Amino acid sequence: MPLEGAGPQMSGKPERGPQGRGEAPSPGPREGAPTAGQGDERSGTGRLMERIVSIPNLQAALKRVEENRGSPGIDGMQWDELRPWLREHWKGLCEQLLSGRYQPAAVKRKDIEKRGGGLRTLGIPSVLDRFIQQACLQVLQPIFDPTFSQHSHGFRPGRSARDAIREAQGYVQDGRHWVVDVDLEKFFDRVNHDVLMGRLAKRIEDKRMLRLIRRYLEAGIMADGVVIERHEGTPQGGPLSPLLANVLLDEVDRELERTGHAFVRYADDCNVYVRSQKAGERVMARLEKLYGKLRLRINKDKSAVAPVWQRQFLGLAFFRAAGGQVKRRVAKKALQAMKEKVKAITRRNVGRSLAQVVEELSSYLTGWRAYFGQAQTPWVFDRLDGWIRRRLRMLRLKQFKRGRTAYQKLRARGVEPLTAALIARDLRRWWHNSKRYSHIAFPNRFFDELGLPRLAP
Repeated sequence: MPLEGAGPQMSGKPERGPQGRGEAPSPGPREGAPTAGQGDERSGTGRLMERIVSIPNLQAALKRVEENRGSPGIDGMQWDELRPWLREHWKGLCEQLLSGRYQPAAVKRKDIEKRGGGLRTLGIPSVLDRFIQQACLQVLQPIFDPTFSQHSHGFRPGRSARDAIREAQGYVQDGRHWVVDVDLEKFFDRVNHDVLMGRLAKRIEDKRMLRLIRRYLEAGIMADGVVIERHEGTPQGGPLSPLLANVLLDEVDRELERTGHAFVRYADDCNVYVRSQKAGERVMARLEKLYGKLRLRINKDKSAVAPVWQRQFLGLAFFRAAGGQVKRRVAKKALQAMKEKVKAITRRNVGRSLAQVVEELSSYLTGWRAYFGQAQTPWVFDRLDGWIRRRLRMLRLKQFKRGRTAYQKLRARGVEPLTAALIARDLRRWWHNSKRYSHIAFPNRFFDELGLPRLAP
């Protein structure tokens, strides 16, 4: 959409602005941001803002925001209201950005439960601020990304969690069987603004750009109708947050490279692979000092120097297969979380048809398989397939409700009279009966026809 046709100029912030999920990509296939141009700049320029407000860059940013959709922010603007709003107000907004006067809106606070317990705070920018951040990201990422460490994989174009895991696997295969597993304590909540801005100022000459980033860092968080000032942290949810995290943590990456360590980093997850416990303890002590210079702290409860077989990385772990070959498996916590999700979808008292349950389950399993399918354990996936089908058979038996109905339905699906009678007579033992000849009535092909994906290759 051309943005040249702007209407009346805007003074101050928009009457309605947006907010929703940030455009920062998540671990998976669509990582990285579309760029307005390729470059290998080693220092910032003095006219970055002019590149940010260029029509091609803004069109790419708008397209990305519309593709990601997302929920509204504190001003209530929906993602599909942004395009018409820009047609009317773009000139005024552009003037504010170029003059360095633009003031971002506060972000909306949203707390989500973490898999291991506790809460993770997201800061959801308005749709307008997500659009501006995305436009900034598309200009800044080609400047910074080529200079980042090759061992950093999180939220970078052309890199993924799969790359990080395979690099780590290579280190373990090479004999580094001890890992320094570092978890930073509330990293996105603890980013020191002055330290981060100091790193950015070394690369960016455009003072307007630096001022805008500082304002995004300091934008308040609205919780329960009250805006809370923020003096540290860069809440997850905005497109710029992952890039800013990589800018800050690159300093530690470079020091690990300089000292010749084998390491992999994905966002704030960093693993260093060594050959002995003693070496690992030395590295851990060194990392505490390096992160301390950035005003960051290592979470000692979640971090450890341990045999690599006892730790997980990005949801996967390693095991030693026949012949000493190191292979990937789904970590126990990730496997347990998956089973809990499947149980929730297939719970017995849900008032839905089997086809509806399978539809929801298929959506979840397809995404789960897309990532965890990289595990080299086909027998585990085969057992999971059998367990999932048994859950569905149990649900179908539950839906019969009465023994007489169960008998008639089972007979209609080819179960012998005696077997059907035994199941019907003791129908309420759902889990027991789900393995008791019910596979005859509901064979594997029955679920294939319903569209249930198989996890096993």
